[in-house]
Amino acid sequence: LRGVTRGGAVLGLCILSRLCQLSNVAPVDLPPAKTGHAAPLDKKREFMSVFPDIVRDLTEVGTHSDIPDAQKWYAKVLQYNAVGGKMNRGLAVSLSFKLLAAPDLVTPENIRLAYILGWCIELLQSFFLVADDIIDGSKMRRGKPAWYLNDNLGLGAFNDAILLEAGVYKLLQKHFRDAPYYMDMLELFHEMTLKTALGQALDLLSCPAGQRPNLSKFTMERYNAIVKYKTAYYSFYLPVALSMYMAGITDRELHRQARTILVEMGQFFQVQDDYLDCFGDSSVTGKVGTDIGEGKCTWLSVVALQRASPSQRRIMEEHYGNPEQESVNKVKALYMELGLPATYRAYEDSTSSMIRIHIQQISRGLNHNVFFKFLDKIHKRSS
Repeated sequence: LRGVTRGGAVLGLCILSRLCQLSNVAPVDLPPAKTGHAAPLDKKREFMSVFPDIVRDLTEVGTHSDIPDAQKWYAKVLQYNAVGGKMNRGLAVSLSFKLLAAPDLVTPENIRLAYILGWCIELLQSFFLVADDIIDGSKMRRGKPAWYLNDNLGLGAFNDAILLEAGVYKLLQKHFRDAPYYMDMLELFHEMTLKTALGQALDLLSCPAGQRPNLSKFTMERYNAIVKYKTAYYSFYLPVALSMYMAGITDRELHRQARTILVEMGQFFQVQDDYLDCFGDSSVTGKVGTDIGEGKCTWLSVVALQRASPSQRRIMEEHYGNPEQESVNKVKALYMELGLPATYRAYEDSTSSMIRIHIQQISRGLNHNVFFKFLDKIHKRSS
C-alpha cells in the first residue's frame, strides 16, 4: 500500500494468536517522521505527549492482570505501529475542533479529548496498514521493517492488527461513553471501517494476489470508487466529522456538505499519491514506488489505458504488474510518452481550483477555513 491508502480492513479473519512464541521480539528505536507536509513540530509534540497515556489506558494493570505477557505484547504493538508517520489524520481532529467549536468549548480538557480521538484514528490507520502490508507483501513501513517481518511474525501479525482496532473502541468507551455524541462516534468508526474494507476488497479484485492485473477493470469509474471508499472517507471525512460532533454540530445537511467536499479532497489526495509513487523523489517521499510492479489500479494506469494505442496497450498488458525493473522502466517510459506528467500537473491545478469553488459554496454553518487548511496542506505536496 502506498503511504496512506493501501490500508484496508481485514474482514472475517480467524487466526491463531502466537503471543507466547512472539513475546521475545526486541523493541526498536522509533524513527522520526518523514519530512514534507508533516504537522508543525509544536503541535506534533503536544499530540505525542498524549501517547503514553493511550498506551497506559489500553494496557493498564488490573484490566487484564491475569495475562501480563499479552498486555506487554500489546504495548509493543502500539509503540511500533502507532507512531512514526506524519500523524496528519490524528492532528486534524484538534485543528478542526478549534475552528468549528464555540470559544467556550475550546478548553484544555476538550483539546485533550480531541487528541485522544486523533489517536483513535491513528490506531485505525495502523490497523489498516499492518493488515495491508501482509496482503501486499510490503517490506518497509515508515522507514522500518513492516511489522509482520519482525521475528517472522507472518500471518500472526493479523492478530496484532485486530488489537490495534480494538484499542479504538476501548478508548472511546473510556473517555466518551457519557458524552451525548458517543453513539454517533461509535457508528461513525464502524461505518468508516466497513467502507475502507469494501474499498480494499474492490482494489484486490482488480489485481488478485499472485495473478496479473485485469486491465479491463481499470476504468476511471472503478478507480474513483476504490479511492472514495478506501482512502477518502477515513482519511479526510472521519477527522472532521468527529470534530463536528465534539463541537455540537449534528445537522445532517452540514455533515453531508462536509462529507462531499472532504471525499472530493481525498480523491485528489490519492491521485497525488499515485503520481508520487511513480515520479516522486524517494528521498522526500520516504518510500520506493511499487504500484507498477504490484499491478495496482492507479490514476496513471487508468489514464494511460484511456490514451494508449493498440501497440501501447500491449506494452501495458505485457509489463504492468511485473516487478522486474526492466518492465517497470518500460511502463514509466510509456507514461512519459503519453505525456502523463503534464496531464497530472494540469489536473492538480484544475482540481484544486474546483475544490476551492466548492468550499466557498458550503453553508455558513461551517467554518470554511477548516476545508481551506486541508486543501492548502495537500496542494502541490511532494510527499
